[in-house]
Amino acid sequence: MKKIRAAVVGYGNIGKFTVQALESAPDFDIAGIVRRQGDKDKPAELDSYPVVTHIQELQDVDVAILATPTRSCEQYAKEILALGINTVDSFDIHTSILDYRAALMPVCQENHAVSIISAGWDPGSDSIVRTLMQSLAPKGLSYTNFGPGMSMGHSVCARSKEGVRNALSMTIPKGEGLHRRMVYVELEEGADIDSVTEAIKADPYFSHDETHVFQVPSVDDVQDMGHGVHLVRKGVSGQTQNQRFEFNMSINNPALTGQVLVNVARASMRQQPGCYTMIEIPVIDMLPGDRESIIGTLV
Repeated sequence: MKKIRAAVVGYGNIGKFTVQALESAPDFDIAGIVRRQGDKDKPAELDSYPVVTHIQELQDVDVAILATPTRSCEQYAKEILALGINTVDSFDIHTSILDYRAALMPVCQENHAVSIISAGWDPGSDSIVRTLMQSLAPKGLSYTNFGPGMSMGHSVCARSKEGVRNALSMTIPKGEGLHRRMVYVELEEGADIDSVTEAIKADPYFSHDETHVFQVPSVDDVQDMGHGVHLVRKGVSGQTQNQRFEFNMSINNPALTGQVLVNVARASMRQQPGCYTMIEIPVIDMLPGDRESIIGTLV
């Protein structure tokens, strides 16, 4: 069977774990890595792969895995979809997903390509769990409690603020879907902690949550990439009340995101042209192998 040729766009934390997940997948070949600096200071672990500055420099790419910051996903996706190459990403601004999907849908259809967006663990795999829980108890309430752990999206956002050399944003669950953001920043020389705090708290990533910002000498000294989630739904099945479902996991954040991205990259090859979220595609399409073997094993 012909293997899927995947390019990884971006080589930060998510990009590194995505490459590892691709190397472990039986049905993928790595077409290459796209980095702003190309093969300058090429990491030793990428010696066997082409490292380029633009995806057009790679050969026969079926799908591009966008391991890029959320706010750059749309630009990369539109450019790559226009080449007829599928894209997948972990865009994580929940309130903007519908608009993002609407923006990519015509690009996908015009270029006979597939894009699967917001495909991390939340939004992403947790979205599938929430959907299943709601189907089991259509009437009721669901709560998503994150952490305690590092939020990559929030950390990248804090790191982007003027005067910030490095940043770590920790998500602390307060219960019933409410969270506290604890942001630890390592400042550039001459930067003012009050100005940085104001900029972080004003950003939409943080403005809806209780947020505390602390200056630290070194973010590396406090950083841990662990995270987790506790999903709860309590509701009604038919006319029977007091149905309760829970889902828990503790994870390495970028490692799980990389794995999910590889799963949906596989699934993208099995969809009709268009833009999808994870709850719109069959879960079975995320697994390698033929359907009969998977059904025989898992059903």
